[in-house]
Amino acid sequence: MRHRYRIREIAAQAGLSAATVDRVLHERGGVRESTVLEVRRAIDDLDRQRSQLAVGGRTFLIDLVVQAPARFCTAVRTALEAALPDLRPAVVRARFHLLPSPAVPDLLRLLDRLPGSHGVILKAPNVPGVIAAVNRLDRQGIPVVTLVTDLPASRRVAYVGVDNRAAGATAAYLIAQWLASSGDPASGSSPGGARGDVLVVRGRGSYLGEDERDAGFRAELRPCGRSVIEVVDEEEQPSAVYTATRAALAAYPGIVAVYSMYAGAGGTSAVVNAFRDEERHYAVFIAHDLDADNTPLLRQRRISAVLHHDLRHDLRTACRSLLRARKELPGSPWATPSAIQVITPHNAPPVRF
Repeated sequence: MRHRYRIREIAAQAGLSAATVDRVLHERGGVRESTVLEVRRAIDDLDRQRSQLAVGGRTFLIDLVVQAPARFCTAVRTALEAALPDLRPAVVRARFHLLPSPAVPDLLRLLDRLPGSHGVILKAPNVPGVIAAVNRLDRQGIPVVTLVTDLPASRRVAYVGVDNRAAGATAAYLIAQWLASSGDPASGSSPGGARGDVLVVRGRGSYLGEDERDAGFRAELRPCGRSVIEVVDEEEQPSAVYTATRAALAAYPGIVAVYSMYAGAGGTSAVVNAFRDEERHYAVFIAHDLDADNTPLLRQRRISAVLHHDLRHDLRTACRSLLRARKELPGSPWATPSAIQVITPHNAPPVRF
């Protein structure tokens, strides 16, 4: 296995012992295939972060732990790799733990096994086990910054991301203004679904960020007298979103707007396709994040606007917050919420972020 790094560098990146890495590199056998893959991934990570390693000085090892659909995991990883050179003269190296599965036990086992970590950037559900794990890390002197969705009851040192309640309220404001300008009359709710209903699509799980978006959305929309119909992606599959959306459209003939507040891969396309196949139309569709699903739909004007924030900026802020928590930079690790950008077809990028 060709490489240009010291064994201890690879071991730190992989979270393995130097002896295990040495055994893998020299193909001595007696190790699992999954361990071999971990060593290969560690070398790949070091290759991608080589510009950071060339800078002199102390190296800080930060763990990015994200429990989210695969496409969001990829976006966060790309954003952190792009942000690392911005942290100079500090030398920060990252390890990536990306968990598409929603299984909390897997996440907890990972959080209890982060050897040599100088800090953790974490996106995880707001459940007691995760809060306890964050508190254990803090007691071990490993600061944690939460990303995109918060764990306010934990001993995390900072939250980095948008104000999710404000993001939900922004979506409701845009929908209300769009429908008003289109001449669609708002009316009170009724069991059969009054004209003017809004479909809200969200993921499953106990993520505080989505709960806050939902609360902000409903509070802002309430004075308009429109009903909110909810679809939950219970299976984290576009096919499940498609089926649930068609069922909602059949049950509620008054749905005229959509707010998709979550990061499910292919979820936006599934909703768009469900409307098409039910031969229904929406006046406005608000989604979150410029990604491989949403960006082309926005440019094709199949959705109205995307609420977006700069992940690279967020990851840079998160790293600096960890360095401040370790007293390597002056100031406190507290961070201000990220700006919410309203992206329309007129200012959409030619390629996805």
